Amino acid sequence: MKQIKTLLIAAMVVLGANTMTAQAKVAHVNIAEIMTKMPAMLDAQKQLEKLSTTYDAEYKKMVTEYQDLLKKYEAEAKTVTDAVNETRGKEVQDMQQRIVAYRDNAQKELQQKESDITKPLYDKVRTSIQKIGKAKGMQYILDGASLLLADGPDLTADVKKDLGF
Repeated sequence: MKQIKTLLIAAMVVLGANTMTAQAKVAHVNIAEIMTKMPAMLDAQKQLEKLSTTYDAEYKKMVTEYQDLLKKYEAEAKTVTDAVNETRGKEVQDMQQRIVAYRDNAQKELQQKESDITKPLYDKVRTSIQKIGKAKGMQYILDGASLLLADGPDLTADVKKDLGF
C-alpha cells in the first residue's frame, strides 16, 4: 500500500513538472526589422555606401588606365622590338595583378568596416531584447524573422521604443 502511494506521488510530481515546463513564457522579436529601421544602422549604411562608391571609383579608374595602356601597346606592337613588347607584356600583367589585388583588398576592407559598424549596434539590440524580456518575465525569446508560427507576444515594438525609435 505504501508503495502504491509512493508511486502515485511520484507520478503526480512528474506530471506537475511537465505541466510547469509546458507553460514557459515565450515571446518573439524581429531583429532584422529592428536593425534595418534603426537610425544608427541607416547612418552606418550611408557610411558604407560612401566607402563603397570611393572604392568603385578608384577601381574603375584603374581599369580605364589598364584598357588605355593595353590599346596603346596593341597599336604599337608591330612597330617596336620583341624585347619592348615582352617588357610591356609584363607591365600589363603586373597592372592586372594590382587591379585584382585592389579589388580583393577593397572587398575585405568593406566587409571588415561593415562588421566593425554593425556589431556594436547588434549588441545594443540584443541587450535591449534581454532587458525587455526579463522585465516582461519571458523565459525564451525567439527571432521572429524565421518563425513559422508566432502566437506569443511580439516584443519588436517594445525593443524599438527602448532603443529610442
